[in-house]
Amino acid sequence: MHLLQPELHTRRAFLRRSGQLGLAGTALPFALNLAAMGEAAAFTATDYKALVCVFLYGGNDYANTVVTYDDPSYLKYSAIRGGNGLGGGGIAIPKDALGATLLNPTAALPGGRQYALHPAMSGLTGLFNNGKAAVQLNVGPLVVPLTRAQYNGSNRSLYPLPPKLFSHNDQQSVWQSSSPEGSTIGWGGNIGDLALSSNANSLFTCISVTGNAVFLSGDSALQYQVSTSGAIPINGVKSSVYGSTAVRSALTSLIQQTSSQTLENEYNKVTTRAVTSESLVTTGIAGVNLATPFPANNGLADQLRMVARLIGARGTMGTKRQVFMVSMGGFDLHDNLISQQPGLMRRLSDAMTAFHSATVELGIADKVTAFTASDFGRTLNSNGDGSDHGWGSHHLMVGGAVKGKAFYGSAPPVSNTSTAAPDDQWHVGQGRLLPSTSVDQYAATLAKWFGVSATEMARVLPNLSHFGGAEYPVDLGFMNA
Repeated sequence: MHLLQPELHTRRAFLRRSGQLGLAGTALPFALNLAAMGEAAAFTATDYKALVCVFLYGGNDYANTVVTYDDPSYLKYSAIRGGNGLGGGGIAIPKDALGATLLNPTAALPGGRQYALHPAMSGLTGLFNNGKAAVQLNVGPLVVPLTRAQYNGSNRSLYPLPPKLFSHNDQQSVWQSSSPEGSTIGWGGNIGDLALSSNANSLFTCISVTGNAVFLSGDSALQYQVSTSGAIPINGVKSSVYGSTAVRSALTSLIQQTSSQTLENEYNKVTTRAVTSESLVTTGIAGVNLATPFPANNGLADQLRMVARLIGARGTMGTKRQVFMVSMGGFDLHDNLISQQPGLMRRLSDAMTAFHSATVELGIADKVTAFTASDFGRTLNSNGDGSDHGWGSHHLMVGGAVKGKAFYGSAPPVSNTSTAAPDDQWHVGQGRLLPSTSVDQYAATLAKWFGVSATEMARVLPNLSHFGGAEYPVDLGFMNA
């Protein structure tokens, strides 16, 4: 259950629930529903900061993304994933393919543990080894801290599980909002609620370059959607209607005029705001000419390039705090993991590396933090040609403010259920990881850097109060102040 106070929910604008308006055969874009009618924010920013969520739809296979490398662990990984100790056969990556992407942290992991990134992720490997990226180990949705015994037990009143585990749609929503499919408020939007008054135009606080997603929806901060080409215009306003500029002018006046009807008047006010906002975005990004090359034929790179241009236009758009969302799909690899994942990993790595370079070019690399998220990790066990739905996963944080060249959290042992030792708390069937770090802890660390205070965290993350102490810190430590 969401822990925000009831009165906060009553402030949602009518337009958030409204459908698209079809007029003269031309539908108004989603932007018209995104009023972002913010009240006073809980903090006022004097500098600029941005969070960028990179969501990997389908459930990314963690074990072939951040790959165990030290000999004892690798031999277990290879055996479980169908290899022969050298990586041959099954879905294990050959060890000799991992040397170029070996991660070299400043502080060695306990027990001699080592990791490499997928061989296709050379760009992110470079960022990690140069101190601009870090890895959070074994993070996933939790309501309360759990051990394997508590997970297997029946006392759900004391040890509740996240709702509808292993379901794509539900776990995408849980990652983004702490609630299953049907949730209407995400933690990115909750952060946006607190930042609205920091921005001269609050509509640009939460921006999606990947369509509608609950992550960016708050109580007052609602997502403004753009495409990889820029703001989405109202076609009837931007061009002629039925070939007539006169009809266009009449339509423009009609959909923006003052009305005596309350709902109609409010809708027209938002339409006017959408027209004005489209002009601001178009003017702003037109003045941002990035020299940083972004890879071609890479949809995620196209999205992140637009984010970089929007950040570059922050002066024109009057923004000091922004939350963005981009995404890529294709990660539900029950089959063809070895053949399909390399292309996905290459596109992810190349896009995030180019984006970081663009923030360096813009002179704000230490003000922008990108982080990955996904429905869930996958099973360590092979199903023959791929892996099945899991739970915990490893994720990446990139940016100049990230305390990079480091791993955070605990490195889980390499085992499946049948081989798990009695003291192995982190495997719960087919090599699924029981998260040792919650999404709430991960999000709170990012939110604190963004400017959210300890007293405001309950408004952002409903389950965070269940965590704390040395074993489950609410600040994981991967961000500089």
